[in-house]
Amino acid sequence: MRVTKQMADESNKTAPPQAAPAGDTGAGRMILTMAGIGLVCGILIVCTYRWTFAGIKENKARFLDQAIFQVLPDTKEKITFNYINNVLTPAGEDEQEGMKFYAGYNAAHKLTGVAVQAQGQGFQDLVQLLYGYSPDCHCIVGMKVLDSRETPGLGDKIETDANFRANFAALDVTLNDAMDEIANPIVLVKPRQKHHPWEIEAISGATISSRAVTDILHASSAAAIPIIETNLTVLQQGAR
Repeated sequence: MRVTKQMADESNKTAPPQAAPAGDTGAGRMILTMAGIGLVCGILIVCTYRWTFAGIKENKARFLDQAIFQVLPDTKEKITFNYINNVLTPAGEDEQEGMKFYAGYNAAHKLTGVAVQAQGQGFQDLVQLLYGYSPDCHCIVGMKVLDSRETPGLGDKIETDANFRANFAALDVTLNDAMDEIANPIVLVKPRQKHHPWEIEAISGATISSRAVTDILHASSAAAIPIIETNLTVLQQGAR
């Protein structure tokens, strides 16, 4: 009996330890924990986006409405038009397709002008802006920066500098005789070198941001103004 017991004890001492199940290892538990945290975070992000999407969309729409009334003086109401397949028609609810035009009207339902959104590359990131066009003077009568990440104190002067904003009180974008191109394309000039109504005077120290606004307006007006002028009757009758 002693021999048998001794052999059993020696067998137990020399037997190799059994490997722990894969799921019981520290690495396995860590992977499962991280996966669980990632899943929870993903669900929270999706839920937060869905809960806040409607509010964000509403705030953007309200901000855009306010900007439209700012760039179109004396405007009391607006109608959104879509330009699709060379036809300008009032836009449907939440309609996203086509190029948009925001027609403004005064208290007497007379057309005050048309606001157009445009964007282009700035010094830091995309610059998004809204400008108002008056068919009475064939000029841009207001400009509002909708979104910009330009350098604080320099590039952001496109939003705050009074002299720069004065460029857009009556910026000439008259069409040529064929009504298909801007007669004098918008150009940027050095500070205190503005001599023509189609020129934009740059901000000292913020030339890149000034040029970004100029390029955006140059490209957008070249495409938008001929459409507006060609469809002026449609826009004038929009609020009647």
